[in-house]
Amino acid sequence: MTPPELDVPALETARRLAESGDLDGSARIFAELAADPEEPDRAQAAVGLAVVLAERGELEDSRAAARTALATGHPEYAAQAACHLAGTFEREGLADQARAAWQAVIGVGNAAYVPIAHLALARLAATQGDPAGTERALRDALATGDPETGPRATQWLAELLLEEGAAADAAEVLLSALEAPHTGDPARLRVLLGIAHLDLACAEFAEAVESESVRGGADAETGALAVELLARTLPLRGRDEDAERVWSYGLEHADEQLAGLVRERLDRDL
Repeated sequence: MTPPELDVPALETARRLAESGDLDGSARIFAELAADPEEPDRAQAAVGLAVVLAERGELEDSRAAARTALATGHPEYAAQAACHLAGTFEREGLADQARAAWQAVIGVGNAAYVPIAHLALARLAATQGDPAGTERALRDALATGDPETGPRATQWLAELLLEEGAAADAAEVLLSALEAPHTGDPARLRVLLGIAHLDLACAEFAEAVESESVRGGADAETGALAVELLARTLPLRGRDEDAERVWSYGLEHADEQLAGLVRERLDRDL
């Protein structure tokens, strides 16, 4: 009787050898398949070879194998190969090469890999202190409509926009995400939306405090209310020193009526 092992496809044999720890035997089979331009499983074999060689610490040869798979243009294994390349470059801190590899993933066009490539590009941009590049990559990730990466991209983008002082943009992103069928952690997104609204409120209160009518004392009650609301809202965003300055502004205002009303509002909680 023919041993069952003889009927096992070469690819499966190579995979089993790798799983059992025989990296040399696995690499030999993968390399033979990857070297044949007519081999129908060449792309898959090249990816397997890349992984095995990386496990053996042979990074340059691993990358060469990955490039072989990438060059085939196979929708699945070329994308896997580009991801493998990107990962090896990132682990070595080679940001430019990693970025090019992630862009190659996008170029392959496999929808299963494009969203994670955009997130990876956002991560690289953030690491290099490039908020504009981070925002662009996150918006590209969201544009794919992927339900798995979308919530993560939404939260990250909203937090970035809030840090950049773009509360209105953050609120728009969050509202769109909350209206979508897949929102990940809606509680977290709603908290961020609340923070965006707080920032928007602070901006409106500050505009009221600085308006010509308040400066001129035409409406002291409104001015005092704007000062109080701004001063009491700023600490919610961790801006205690700014709040103290707002109180001081109101208490020392040239309009004595407004200053007195601000004092009354401050004294209520003393």
